[in-house]
Amino acid sequence: MPCAPTGQQSCWARQRRERRTEAVASPSPIIARGRTDAQDRLVEAEEPLAGFHLRAGGEFPGALVTPALIELVRKARVYGLRLARVIRAQDESEQVTAWVEVKPEGEGASIVIADWQAEPLRPLSQAAGTSDKLALVRHVAGLSARLGPSQELLSVDSDAHDLSDLAAQMREGIGETWTRFVSPSGGTHHKPLHWRLLDGASVDIPGSERRWNVHLVPLGKPQPGSAGFELYLAPQRAEPEKPKRPERDPERTSGIGRDIAPVLRQPVSRIIANAETIRTQLAGPLAEEYSNYAADIASAGEHLLALIDDLTTLELVEDEQFETAPDTIDLADVAQRAVGILGVRAAERGITLDAPKSADSVPAIGEFRRVLQVLLNLVGNAIRHSPEGGEIWIRTEQQGERARITVADQGEGLDENEQAKVFAKFERLGRSGDGGSGLGLYISRRLAQAMGGSLTVESAKGQGARFILELPSFEERRKEPR
Repeated sequence: MPCAPTGQQSCWARQRRERRTEAVASPSPIIARGRTDAQDRLVEAEEPLAGFHLRAGGEFPGALVTPALIELVRKARVYGLRLARVIRAQDESEQVTAWVEVKPEGEGASIVIADWQAEPLRPLSQAAGTSDKLALVRHVAGLSARLGPSQELLSVDSDAHDLSDLAAQMREGIGETWTRFVSPSGGTHHKPLHWRLLDGASVDIPGSERRWNVHLVPLGKPQPGSAGFELYLAPQRAEPEKPKRPERDPERTSGIGRDIAPVLRQPVSRIIANAETIRTQLAGPLAEEYSNYAADIASAGEHLLALIDDLTTLELVEDEQFETAPDTIDLADVAQRAVGILGVRAAERGITLDAPKSADSVPAIGEFRRVLQVLLNLVGNAIRHSPEGGEIWIRTEQQGERARITVADQGEGLDENEQAKVFAKFERLGRSGDGGSGLGLYISRRLAQAMGGSLTVESAKGQGARFILELPSFEERRKEPR
């Protein structure tokens, strides 16, 4: 008989003794049993399934938290079939491989576990998988937010047309738990659920015809989430058509951003998502060479998606009607966010990112997301061109009535001829095979100029490069005649 949620420890010990006796006569010993209800919640379980479920963030009774097991249980219940296969799962400390048999029983299903094999996680593989998944989610997310340790809202950003109302409500509710505005279970909670139960949940958003997936990234060590979380809402399909903008010059040719990009972005994102599912073996075990093929497909897809984004932005900044939305920003804060986003990529090459401190605050006038876009390009280029184990410095300063931020690297540097060409459109200075489009610095300079600023470079061959972004300062704006 399965153990009830109360008094489980003594019950599990008794069951282990019974299974040892049973295994003598059975060629395939049963390791653990469990039972789910009509909502695919685990209501009863034996060790080691019960312990793994609790360590992974589950509750009794509570939703299953292992993707492979969720899929198997749901199929067995919905189709009325008895299913069996090898599944893989992991918690914060170990990876488990087990043979699982699931069969419909009443309104739910019964679970039988055999051949349970557990081994410690390999930290490097786990970090690489997390980095790849996060890069993919950031590509397609319609809303992102920074949360505190109790899942309270700290900041919110969204560029999805059908999430504008939700983003506005969440900004007004800074300090409150995010599940007050987005509830995966369809109800409100006085206390936030464990983040592992919320990560990957599918939700409906009022005002949006699309369904969204929740992605939570825990921050802090050794306890995940101790430093807060990153929240992303990723769509399950492309964004519906936005209201039409004012008519453009009829003689201007339609570009990729207007006509082609929305058509390309959805299938490319789907290719990346499917390749990542195969690579991380979420759908089941896979030979290593095929997992590597899937990684190559995902990488190529990400390069293609980046090119689509670059071409879309190129058309935008070259449009005569293009304008930015200036606001008061802190260059040190923007730099810290850029370093946070690119920190994993730098760590993979042993590169140190020396970011400004909070005390280095330099107010400026610019559009936050455009300044962040420029800094991500500058820091990303510095990581690409710096030697392994090198260092990149990011400094902010006030220069008269201008605010300045400098990104300096220890790369090969640029001679005078290369400096003259580095901001040209499609200029890659002889680079090949790195997936770049040669548009990043051209777009970054156009964005800086659109915000009333400039982007320049100082360098010498063999002495690294210093890219300098200047923007109007808050003091300059205050002195302008009203």
